[in-house]
Amino acid sequence: MNRHNRPIRRGPSPELMGVVARGASLRPRRFLHDLRHAWPSIAVAVALQAFIYWLIIFNAGRSDWHNLAFVVVALALVPLVSVALLNWLPRQDFPITTATFITVIVFNFVVAVLAGLRIPVSYTGILLAAPVALVCVVHAGFRLRRARKEKIAILDFPRAPEIAGLLGGSIAVLKKPLPDISGVDRVLIDGDAHHTPEWSAFLTRLYMLGVKVTPWIRFLETRLDRVDVQSFDLLHLAYSPSQIYYSKLKRAIDVTAVVLLSPIAVPLCLLIAGYIRVVDGGPVFFRQERCGFGDSIFTMVKFRTMVLQAGDAPARQNDDRVVPALRFLRQFRLDELPQLLNILRGEMSWIGPRPVAIPIARTLEVMLPQYSYRHLVRPGLTGWAQVSHGYASTPQEEAAKLAYDLYYVKRLSFDIDLVILVKTVRIILFRTGVR
Repeated sequence: MNRHNRPIRRGPSPELMGVVARGASLRPRRFLHDLRHAWPSIAVAVALQAFIYWLIIFNAGRSDWHNLAFVVVALALVPLVSVALLNWLPRQDFPITTATFITVIVFNFVVAVLAGLRIPVSYTGILLAAPVALVCVVHAGFRLRRARKEKIAILDFPRAPEIAGLLGGSIAVLKKPLPDISGVDRVLIDGDAHHTPEWSAFLTRLYMLGVKVTPWIRFLETRLDRVDVQSFDLLHLAYSPSQIYYSKLKRAIDVTAVVLLSPIAVPLCLLIAGYIRVVDGGPVFFRQERCGFGDSIFTMVKFRTMVLQAGDAPARQNDDRVVPALRFLRQFRLDELPQLLNILRGEMSWIGPRPVAIPIARTLEVMLPQYSYRHLVRPGLTGWAQVSHGYASTPQEEAAKLAYDLYYVKRLSFDIDLVILVKTVRIILFRTGVR
């Protein structure tokens, strides 16, 4: 008994233990619920790996089918365990790199176990099956990221209704701590508004219940693949060591790619130049000053596809200034080939925010102070805004694209460059977004 004749409570209260127990039961349930979205990718990986390995064994004339069954089961564990580990990780800023790293580790572990058990294996079959597992795990990671269905709430602050509208769906705005939040999977908070004594106990309780507590800025970026320009600040750019190393390596990749493609690109450019002279006459190239890295000015070069007096206005949808016989150059992006010279000079990169004409850039810098941050990386032939938003022909459309450009600047990595490259190839093949 203490001096106030009240018993001293030792250990956590029953109410607290109930909260902890409930949180422990919710986490595994949510983990398994999320994992079901990856089953199609896992099934494809298991089936293809088994077929490839069986084909190698069959062609080799082996008949030890019991060893084949053991290896096939072991290989099936690779995508299953890799996807489970991928789903377990709370945050993945670099999904492709993360999935690759996990898959390689799991694959090597499985091969080491097979070798340790002295099971005869075909290393050729294993090596041919490995890329299948890698591709399927990466695909499963994107499915997990996109297909998760969550019931979301956002704590009240001045911009809460606006953010809820941007995210879509039925997102509740919690104006005060509630005793029961059953069914809520994630609660969005504002760092400045909710790190207060009024909300701290409630946020602690959410965490113990297994409810994910996430800053709305980060969640909006993850869900919409763009930043909130209004709240974006230079302090948000905290590059990891891997991003810093990649930014230095990116220049070497750019130059190497241009050199490797030059035996194809140079003859193709000569053919296109001759074709333009024959069908339309006049200058072959179109030159225009654009804003580049560090707000520097450089001259961007393209094949001319418009009439001679087209002016400097941006292209419009179904632009009648395009010479009909040259329209296919724009559809397949062949008019951009001379910009390989800009890449070789270091004025551009293969991937980055598209360089903007000087008048438009200066107008937007006045409208949006954050616009200058897009010049922190080299402009590119293609970029995240190009494959996500499309072309822009007005300052208002360029302002909308800024959210995607700043997302790229913030998430600069091999992962996002690879996604942009794949999407660009798809756009060229299906000829979408052309003006």
